[in-house]
Amino acid sequence: MSIGTPVLSFADLSTGYGNRVVSSGLTAELCAGKVTCLLGSNGAGKSTLLRTLAGYQQALGGRMDDVSPETLGVVLTERMEAMGLSVREVVAMGRHPYTGYFGRLTAEDEQVVDKAMSLTHTEEFANRIFQSLSDGERQKVMIAKALAQETPIILMDEPSAFLDFPSKVELMLMLRDLAHNQGKAILLSTHDVGIALKTADILWLMQDGRMTIGTPHELQESGAIDTFLGESRSYI
Repeated sequence: MSIGTPVLSFADLSTGYGNRVVSSGLTAELCAGKVTCLLGSNGAGKSTLLRTLAGYQQALGGRMDDVSPETLGVVLTERMEAMGLSVREVVAMGRHPYTGYFGRLTAEDEQVVDKAMSLTHTEEFANRIFQSLSDGERQKVMIAKALAQETPIILMDEPSAFLDFPSKVELMLMLRDLAHNQGKAILLSTHDVGIALKTADILWLMQDGRMTIGTPHELQESGAIDTFLGESRSYI
């Protein structure tokens, strides 16, 4: 798929819970080979939007493309409890949409798992128990699992939430490499404005139920970043 090709779009989208609207009138598209960072203060609706795009909850209005386990992989902030499973076994769970009822991996599936672990540099602790890993290592494994799913789109909710600063930078650079070199469309929410400005291709700024979209350079030049930082007190 060509870099810049739209792979997921939505228009006039409203998100929320029950009768409570969190955001409305949202229109955007994700493109292959791009890292898009979703920024917003606590309660702005970042996680709600991601869960809606992932199909975990219904949109309250508007239009969005359909998704499936074959088109979209998801990495959420909730800690996965993989009781007694090795790192490789967790990554291999990404193949479940393709392995049928009994979940047996073919030689081709094993090759996909190998590649996913190689791209995320997790092969060196493939046999370790997942629960024994550090937060940074766990995040890499969960990204490898999403890669093993072989979807064109990966959604991530606060993937750097539990990481120290060097690990955050390493994670973002790895995601940018996966997008640019593997053609993945990656959308992630984050509170790290500085890192997002330096590593993202596109920014979605959520404020007051609306969204401003552009490249980091465009949004800095227009003053949208300064306005966003001034209004989003949780960042200061």
